[in-house]
Amino acid sequence: MAIELNVNGEKRTLDVDPSTPLLWVLRETLELTGTKFGCGAAQCGACTVHLDGHAVRSCVVPVSAVAGKKVTTIEVSGNREVSALQKAWTAIDVPQCGYCQPGQIMSAAVLLAETTTPSDSDIDACMSGNVCRCATYVRIRSAIHDAAASLKGGK
Repeated sequence: MAIELNVNGEKRTLDVDPSTPLLWVLRETLELTGTKFGCGAAQCGACTVHLDGHAVRSCVVPVSAVAGKKVTTIEVSGNREVSALQKAWTAIDVPQCGYCQPGQIMSAAVLLAETTTPSDSDIDACMSGNVCRCATYVRIRSAIHDAAASLKGGK
């Protein structure tokens, strides 16, 4: 079945099973491997992408549910929040193994798009569903604060 998607600003028509999880369409069909498979049950956040500006777990979203919507992955270019977060992540040296980081950044980008000066509790609430096996949560929070300041022109 042909399904039309808008992925990172590019319109794509794909012939895939409509029940296929978006994650596998992104990784296997479109070869956008930045979005990671973690648990397959929407519990870890590694597969987080944006769907019309909202963070969703792509491992449980059937591709048929995203037809005609805007999907944004970690590979996006030109997204202010994602770019600021990636720079802050690098400056603070957030990742250890790095596996969860695309999902972490995509979740944080939605927060920064909605909240210019997030508090620690805002960050904790937004990021609570994202698991980091290396436990870099303190650096993640610091990077989000730094990215917020950067977006406001503070850094």
